[in-house]
Amino acid sequence: MYRHILIPTDGSELARKAVIQGLSLAKAIGAKVTALTVEDTFNIYDVPPSKADRMSNAFEEYTKHSRAHAAAILDEVVNEAKAAGMQCNTVQAMQDHPYEAIVAIAEAKGCDLIVMASHGRTGIAAVALGSVTAKVLTHTTVPVLVYH
Repeated sequence: MYRHILIPTDGSELARKAVIQGLSLAKAIGAKVTALTVEDTFNIYDVPPSKADRMSNAFEEYTKHSRAHAAAILDEVVNEAKAAGMQCNTVQAMQDHPYEAIVAIAEAKGCDLIVMASHGRTGIAAVALGSVTAKVLTHTTVPVLVYH
């Protein structure tokens, strides 16, 4: 069946539920697990004008904060895996379009299943906010198990 499951997470409560389901599935079938979190890249336009004088440090500060945030999210997944008696590899990625990182990491790591959450937005909210899950579904050849 599946031998290597990728579990992307943004640290939200819904994503945490998908992590638990993905880990449970992996344990049941004896699959390897890789957890992934994707942080946005640095955008100079996000720096308020009041902090423009410290612009030289903005990139470093942002990178440090992003890595710490991603590490905290992935530490939670690793702890969930340990509690289930499993090991879990982790990957941090920086990408403006998270779906691209998810698809690329799944392919690079040889994952044969992606387990991820979907907020289930519909209508205008889905159009305005987009859906990382929907984009993954349309851009990957790896099967995707969606947790609502």
